[in-house]
Amino acid sequence: MGVRLVATDLDGTVVRADGSISARTRAAFEACRRAGVHVVAVTGRPPRWVVDLTDAFGPVVVVCANGAITFDLASGAVIGSRTVPAEAVLQAVPAVRRELPGVSAALETLAGFRHEPAYVPRYDARRSAVVGELPELLADDPGVVKLLLREESTPPDRLLDVVQRAAGHLVEPTHSGMDGLVEVSARGVSKASALAELAAGLGVPAADVAAFGDMPNDLPMLRWAGHSYAVGGAHPDVLAAARATAPPCEEDGVAQVLERLLELTP
Repeated sequence: MGVRLVATDLDGTVVRADGSISARTRAAFEACRRAGVHVVAVTGRPPRWVVDLTDAFGPVVVVCANGAITFDLASGAVIGSRTVPAEAVLQAVPAVRRELPGVSAALETLAGFRHEPAYVPRYDARRSAVVGELPELLADDPGVVKLLLREESTPPDRLLDVVQRAAGHLVEPTHSGMDGLVEVSARGVSKASALAELAAGLGVPAADVAAFGDMPNDLPMLRWAGHSYAVGGAHPDVLAAARATAPPCEEDGVAQVLERLLELTP
C-alpha cells in the first residue's frame, strides 16, 4: 500500500455531524491494523472528548489539543504535553484586546478547563470549569495546552488574522472548527509537530504517512505527510493544500480511500 501510518482528523473528517463514526470507517481502520498499518487520531479535541473512541480506534495514542498533548487511549493517561507559558498568555490576551476589545478567553489545561466570566462555554465544560480572571486562573501554573479566544461578531478568518498579527510572536494561533473562536498553542506546536514525533518513535518516515483533514488546523499535518487528503467540503485552503481529495465525511470518504489503498471491497 506504500503507507505505514494513517493519521486522521476527527470532526468533519471521520466523525459525522451527528457525532458518529460509521461502521464502514471503523472496519477500514481495523483492516489497516490487520495489515500492520498504524492508525492515529489527530484532533483539536481535549482528552476528555476522545475517551469514547476506543471502539473506533483501538488502544492507540491520540494526538489531542492540536498537537499539545499525546494521550494513551488505553490507559487514559497523558504521556506528553507542550504547554503555553503563563507569561505568554498574559501578554497575548491584552495584545489581542487592543484590536478586539470584546475577546474573551478560556484555558484548556492539564488540570482541567478554566475561563473568564465573560467566556460562555458551548459544551460540557460549563459543568466543571474554574471561573476567574486570567492571573487567578494561571496562579497555580496549571499547564495551559490551549488558549481559546472567542469573539462571536468577528468572522473566523479575520479573527485569526488579528490574533496572528497581535500575538503570533508569542503563541501559535490556528482556526477552530467553530465560528468566532481561535485556538492558540505554544509556539511551534501543531498537529504536524506532534505527529512527526509520534511517527519517528514508530520508525515511520513522513513519506509513508497518509493524513486526512478538513480544516486549516490540519494544514501543517497535511503538508508534512507524504500522502495528504482533504475530504469533500473541506475549507478552501485545505482543498488547495492537499495532494488529493477524498469523498465527504458523510459518504465515508476516508474509508473509501483506505479501502482503495488496501485493495479491499467494502
